[in-house]
Amino acid sequence: MGKPSIVSEETFADYLDAVLTGDLPRCRRIVQSLIDADVEVADLYKNLFHRAQYAIGELWEKNRISVAKEHLATSITESLMTLVYPKLFRGERSGRKVVVSSAPNEYHQIGGKMVADIFEAHGWDSHFLGANTPVERLLDELRRRQPDLLVFSVALPTGVPRVLGALHTVRTEFPALPVLAGGKAIADGAGEELAAEPGVTLMTTLDELEAFLTEATPA
Repeated sequence: MGKPSIVSEETFADYLDAVLTGDLPRCRRIVQSLIDADVEVADLYKNLFHRAQYAIGELWEKNRISVAKEHLATSITESLMTLVYPKLFRGERSGRKVVVSSAPNEYHQIGGKMVADIFEAHGWDSHFLGANTPVERLLDELRRRQPDLLVFSVALPTGVPRVLGALHTVRTEFPALPVLAGGKAIADGAGEELAAEPGVTLMTTLDELEAFLTEATPA
């Protein structure tokens, strides 16, 4: 979708090695070189940051890296996302609003932040609520923002029932609000209960999100 990726296998391998060794200056140089080459936000996020985070998670699950190294690598990637911000506001604004929320009691937020940024790059007014979003805070933001769309980012399967509970609470005040749900838990097949809820669409990949945004955002 869109232009072919400019993130080569060599660049990805270089970044993964740098982030696993905690080499922030090297990581920054790699990312800045891609930005200087006018990389699309979705390309950078999907083919560098998102892919690296999945690789890091797999290494941790196989006990090949420590949780401290996993946290450091995630922190580096999240900090480098700020380099992209000038690109997020270049295009026309669509006038549409989205609220992006992590699951209650879940402390993984980088995936949700990527999604919020991709919406912003498509001209949406994006409001990301961060990790461990309590339901009352979510409701407060929905009342304040009156968004066109609500997105839940679910990293772990244990987050699915919590999102279901939050969704049922949201529906008492916003019965017709469209909802997207994505994240690693959804990509791994843990979203069947959410998919059965009226008005909920699952997004298993960033490619699917890009396709949705291309259709939903006026040219």
